[in-house]
Amino acid sequence: MHPLIQGMILGLTLAALLGPAVFTLLQTSIHRGWRSGLFLASGIILSDFTVLMLAYLGALQLINKKDNYLLAGIIGGIILIMFGVYTFNRKVHFDENNNPVEIRVAGPLTYILKGYFLNIMNPFVWFFWISAMVGVSSNFGEDKHGIVIFFTGTLAVVYATDILKVLVASKLKSYLNRKILLFINRIVGLILVCFGLFLMVRTIIHF
Repeated sequence: MHPLIQGMILGLTLAALLGPAVFTLLQTSIHRGWRSGLFLASGIILSDFTVLMLAYLGALQLINKKDNYLLAGIIGGIILIMFGVYTFNRKVHFDENNNPVEIRVAGPLTYILKGYFLNIMNPFVWFFWISAMVGVSSNFGEDKHGIVIFFTGTLAVVYATDILKVLVASKLKSYLNRKILLFINRIVGLILVCFGLFLMVRTIIHF
């Protein structure tokens, strides 16, 4: 099977997984529209690319050190909890036509950085991409071109499916009222806090 097809299959598998970045992506798209969601998705895919590049350069040895593993897990958990608390307490504003509006609109760079750091501070992202890099590299051996093609297909599918999620979620905005939007904030906030707590507890237990 061609490396591109293999990579795309891995991308579809990854796209089906639900993590904190995905919930934040959907919540942002619903509240702030497809443009903001697209910038957030761009930050997420940039962080995936960063981790892949570091994995290719040998980050496996760094992340396997216990002290680094503990530090990454705790910091990542704290960041997820902070995002969760902010999202949980986030208010919803409506205009005179009962349409949800944003009082303060952040710039593109804010969403890109949010997506980047929210994703890259999750150690599970590191372990996934490092494991994938190790497995694919051992499969393709010295065929560096095949490795590049494989992960190009993976990242392309992940980004494309994230864009699809953004577009679908943004279409729901006009059908949601204040109570539903607040409920979404509460649910996403709790999910992020739970992810953060789980990450910290799991890290400490495995330390």
